Amino acid sequence: MEDVIERIRAGHYPDWDLLDRPDEESLARLEEDHGIVLPAGLKEFLLRVSDVVRDGPAPVTVMDEFAETHLPGLAELAWDQGVPRDLVVLCQDESDFWLVAPDSTVVHWSCDTKGLTGDRWESVWHWARDVWLRG
Repeated sequence: MEDVIERIRAGHYPDWDLLDRPDEESLARLEEDHGIVLPAGLKEFLLRVSDVVRDGPAPVTVMDEFAETHLPGLAELAWDQGVPRDLVVLCQDESDFWLVAPDSTVVHWSCDTKGLTGDRWESVWHWARDVWLRG
């Protein structure tokens, strides 16, 4: 995991300021205010690298409610597309969502077919390595 974090941070756009990163209290407030249960793997991801802006499909953020990547807004959009509420949005790219399951595995949802595609990653960090870093 640490090598993935280093690669994510190394790819941050040099001319951009880092985004605000949440703390545990911010995440607890988000869960309470929006009725979202964040899987442990997603919490760790948000706490460690949600401040980075880099190439590839952009993962969710939580500190700027006006950002296109703001988790509560993307969660509503995903639920409107039929995504089950126990899956939490990690990333949206066009008509696709990557979602974190309660056990912190990541699955892929296609809005075109209104269902899971069968693509799966063992953790958010595996998804980051295979999808975000290759984006």
